Amino acid sequence: MIDNFTLISVALGAGLLAMPAVADSQLTFSVDRHFNEKSGEDLYHAICQDCHMSQAQGAQGAGTYPALTENPKLAAAAYPIFMVANGLGGMPSFKAYLDDDQIATVVNYVRGNFGNHYPDVVSALDVKEISHR
Repeated sequence: MIDNFTLISVALGAGLLAMPAVADSQLTFSVDRHFNEKSGEDLYHAICQDCHMSQAQGAQGAGTYPALTENPKLAAAAYPIFMVANGLGGMPSFKAYLDDDQIATVVNYVRGNFGNHYPDVVSALDVKEISHR
């Protein structure tokens, strides 16, 4: 059986996953390699914050990680759904690690926090329609 450390190491080595912001012992994966975290906040902190930072302010260094704070690109819900699910450029795809409900939850979390106030709610059906094209 593959443990969490091995899964994370393989994903990091393949460039598929940023280093998690929480200790390895706090990350949990299901049998089918999905993260077990369910809340948008937990998913953001487990997966997104290492690149986009804890307050979604973005970062620059070896690469540029866009700020998600007060980000007008998040107004069209399809954009963050596509980015989280499929990735683009330096942004990895997470649909192998998150189910449609989790993608919707983390997108809703980012679109409703960090100075973003987009009132429409993303559903798992929205994710399925956009990410499985």
